[in-house]
Amino acid sequence: MKNKKEKTNAIRILEQNKIEYLTHSYSAADALSGMEVAAVLERDPGQVFKTLVTAGGSKEHYVFMIPVNRSLNLKRAAKEVQEKSIEMIRSKDLLPLTGYVHGGCSPIGMKKQFKTVLDSSAQHYETILFSGGRIGCQVEVTVDGLKKIVPLELCDISDPSDDLQ
Repeated sequence: MKNKKEKTNAIRILEQNKIEYLTHSYSAADALSGMEVAAVLERDPGQVFKTLVTAGGSKEHYVFMIPVNRSLNLKRAAKEVQEKSIEMIRSKDLLPLTGYVHGGCSPIGMKKQFKTVLDSSAQHYETILFSGGRIGCQVEVTVDGLKKIVPLELCDISDPSDDLQ
């Protein structure tokens, strides 16, 4: 019997929609932060995106994807989704809301499709990487490929001046 890696919901959805993708695996022991994931995969941190789930004052939830070396500009993000303010949801609320755990949250295959905003810096790359739906798994797709399965907007939502080192 072949040792097949278990497919995640995100990977199944990519395949069902015939979206070209690559998977990248890493040991969770080697990479605990997004910056460490980028280093282990030998990728520019600007090309590796984290998926952040937030709640607005209206109690609606929103997903923001930003490079791992940047921070989310909460004011800009709130303005993009027409909220007075937004805040990150608590880690313990992530699994029941999305079906994903902290560090393995993918914008693809959440329990419910939330309004999703991708940082416009993604346009500078032929492909971007983000969680494939579990810790230790990243998927690499084009922005156009992602747009085919996740309705998203591209906006300036991160702070370039806050680049993390």
